[in-house]
Amino acid sequence: MDIHITLFFLHSTLFRNPPLPLPFSPLSCTFATNNNKYPNAMDTILPFLLLCLTSFFTLTNPLGTMPVFLTMTQGMTERERQTVVTRATVTAFIIIMVFTFAGQFLFKFFGISTNGFRIAGGFIIFKIGFDMLQARYTPMKLKDEEIKTYANDISITPLGIPMLCGPGAIANAIVLMQDAHTFEMKSVLIGSIAFIYLLTYFILRASTRLVNILGETGNNVMMRLMGLILMVIAVECFVSGVKPILVDVMKTGMGTL
Repeated sequence: MDIHITLFFLHSTLFRNPPLPLPFSPLSCTFATNNNKYPNAMDTILPFLLLCLTSFFTLTNPLGTMPVFLTMTQGMTERERQTVVTRATVTAFIIIMVFTFAGQFLFKFFGISTNGFRIAGGFIIFKIGFDMLQARYTPMKLKDEEIKTYANDISITPLGIPMLCGPGAIANAIVLMQDAHTFEMKSVLIGSIAFIYLLTYFILRASTRLVNILGETGNNVMMRLMGLILMVIAVECFVSGVKPILVDVMKTGMGTL
């Protein structure tokens, strides 16, 4: 529609006798107007989507959970393993969604500041990322007797919580919900969490074949790479929490001078 109006304006202006001077470039104005309709939304939502997907995938770490899952479900049939995977992923998803939506209420109830939570969450996520960078995934170490103890209900503890939904994932969900200022960003966050746990479900279901394909070396390489990404996210989270506090301290100090 804008192009038709512009062409009509050009035709009526240039081909009349005498032609009128053009005070501006109609084509550049038209296309500038069209191109400026969406950049703000895309520039915000696309990086936020990538942040949600990468952070939750590394924190959930289904590839690192596979060897532990196979050890805990050793001796079970394939159908029993699928039941455990389903219950574990559903439990983890429900828990993390509860914290995602109830985060604001918990902050107000306990008097916790968002910036303080970002700092603490940054430390937790950094520790998990550092362990992954060393190719050791250690949020839950299980002994043989513990495996027997949890054999009847390992889908909830320790597989669902804290392996698939640990403190790092919960902290990440609450912080990202704080950063989601629009309905579109909140929808992206919820959709990303649902997608990651759906992906985790399929990865754990195919864990036996994937472990054989990747091998121990491939699994360690993937874990180190995800750990490095997670450490970078943790630093960003820590800095975003410290920066407002330092600004307030500097303003208070300058105000007393």
